[in-house]
Amino acid sequence: MAEEMICRVCMHQCHLKEGQIGRCRVRKNENGRSISINYGKITSLALDPIEKKPLRCFYPGSMILSVGSFGCNLDCPFCQNNSIAMAGEGQTEYITISPEQLAKEAVRLKEDGNIGVAFTYNEPLVGYEFVRDTAILVHNYDMKNVVVTNGSISEEAAKEFLPYIDAYNIDLKGFTDEYYKMLGGNLTYVKEFIKLAAKHSHVELTTLIVPGENDTIEEIEALSEWVAGVNPDIPLHITRFFPRRKMKEKMPTDIGKLYELQRTAQKHLKHVFVGNV
Repeated sequence: MAEEMICRVCMHQCHLKEGQIGRCRVRKNENGRSISINYGKITSLALDPIEKKPLRCFYPGSMILSVGSFGCNLDCPFCQNNSIAMAGEGQTEYITISPEQLAKEAVRLKEDGNIGVAFTYNEPLVGYEFVRDTAILVHNYDMKNVVVTNGSISEEAAKEFLPYIDAYNIDLKGFTDEYYKMLGGNLTYVKEFIKLAAKHSHVELTTLIVPGENDTIEEIEALSEWVAGVNPDIPLHITRFFPRRKMKEKMPTDIGKLYELQRTAQKHLKHVFVGNV
């Protein structure tokens, strides 16, 4: 009889039969173990300004080699990278790169201002093994590791990569359980990961303001007050929504609203930035 197991990488805790793949499209039950099927399968590779992650208070003015694969454990209706985030094996093109090859490419690009590797574009932590293995090598070359993530990861999995990551941008998508439920996520998991990451690394947060969904003064007040309780020095990026994926009928966020929410967050946080305007 095929062995069933529980994948404990994220909040879904998927019950997987032998050979079955979880909701993230990346984790598979292979011989009773949760393994990553996107290891080293790279869909996107670019040398980006660090500010594009966005990170404003971590080596500003530098460049970072940014890499993505496929898969994600959320189902955001406004996802701008859904062609890879919502894809599984065989649904998008990729090249295969080993951790050694990626680390050496990061070193080669030092002359272009590169400071390390950023794991981004899809949700990198559903395939945390590649992040961990590459990050160890990048540190051996005395370079930096950045993760751009939705933060929907278990503490059990996080322990595998926490010592090797220098900075995170974590999406704190809203501040109500109902909103996270709509995205297929769990607010408590994200809050716990933010607190954990902030103990080990530089952390910045991003909240995409979606009209009619998470754009009230009250929600940003509660969000920024909670973040300040973790650390008032954590930068918060309040960013503008543009119509995407299943939310093409919505209007972009009103710019005046973004600045109003910025002023609200600034009551509690020292660094609040408005983005995508």
